[in-house]
Amino acid sequence: MAAAAKEDDWRVPFLNYFRHGSLPDNSVERRQLQRRLPSYVYKSGVSYRRSYGQEVLLRCVDRLEADKALQEVHHGVCGGHQSGPKMYHSIRLAGYYWPGIMADCLKVAKSCHGCQIHGDFKHLPPVPLHPTVPAWPFEAWGIDVIGPIDPPSSRGHRFIFAITDYFSKWAEAVSLREVKTDNVISFLERHIIYRFGVPHRITSDNGKAFKSHKMQRFIAKYKIRWNYSTGYYPQANGMIEAFNKTLGKILKKVVNRHRRDWHDRLFEALWAYRVTVRTPTQCTPYSLVYGSEAVLPLEVEVPSLRVAIHEEITQDEQVRLRFQELDTLEEGRLQAVQNLELYRQNMVRAYNKLVK
Repeated sequence: MAAAAKEDDWRVPFLNYFRHGSLPDNSVERRQLQRRLPSYVYKSGVSYRRSYGQEVLLRCVDRLEADKALQEVHHGVCGGHQSGPKMYHSIRLAGYYWPGIMADCLKVAKSCHGCQIHGDFKHLPPVPLHPTVPAWPFEAWGIDVIGPIDPPSSRGHRFIFAITDYFSKWAEAVSLREVKTDNVISFLERHIIYRFGVPHRITSDNGKAFKSHKMQRFIAKYKIRWNYSTGYYPQANGMIEAFNKTLGKILKKVVNRHRRDWHDRLFEALWAYRVTVRTPTQCTPYSLVYGSEAVLPLEVEVPSLRVAIHEEITQDEQVRLRFQELDTLEEGRLQAVQNLELYRQNMVRAYNKLVK
């Protein structure tokens, strides 16, 4: 049974029309509503707004539910204190709508104390940029070591191994007490090779753990093409550097005041990164890897359309919908390649204008 809407609820005129066929008495308000009605759908007591760009229906939420969504995508386990525009994309991908989403997202991000403290600082680049665009997921990765981190975690961890797929932007990371070749090999086998296959190419800096004799035998065993960037110019492996920066910002915003629990919050930060739209691809890493968006905690509390439909359809229909998602995965990845190339061209032009 549909819940009653409050009088100050923006959805009231639409619900009155859908439920009772009534229109506002005021002629101006009536014409405005009639112009907007084709963009809305009423299903099982819930109103939805058509999202023409995404070809999905967005659940219309009230102010209370909107505030919950804003808190979840910014402060929640899937948020990671993302910027206003990325919050907006996350809310749309989750399947929600209310008037003024973007303005509300910007307001929340700007009023966040942690975001203001750990904001970006821009620096002039020393040399021109020459980024490359990968052909497909898991073909090329960038790996790096973050640290030593001060203070160390409560477990004595002082470093983070981080690796990012150049195509999907999918990232993996673990915290460690020390940097050794054995740790690098174990990390690559457990988190990359045994899950995503053998990479064609990996890029790293010239750290000792990456250049030892044991590491060279590992590289030869799997026939990986390993590229080394100069230590004086880490931007040569710019994608992993960008991820490190983003991961660091997320961790700084979610750790407790003692800052010793960052190893426990690492997977939360990774999750927030994976389910957030990345600018180069205009997609979430999760969707490019798995073919659909992750179900966020908010979607269980305030059911989005896909969650509501899942409860109503049969198992055979669920299987059919999943196959449809997988059929469109390749198209999504091809579109991501185009977005990456466009982003690369724009980034090169903007970046090289600043070169001294």
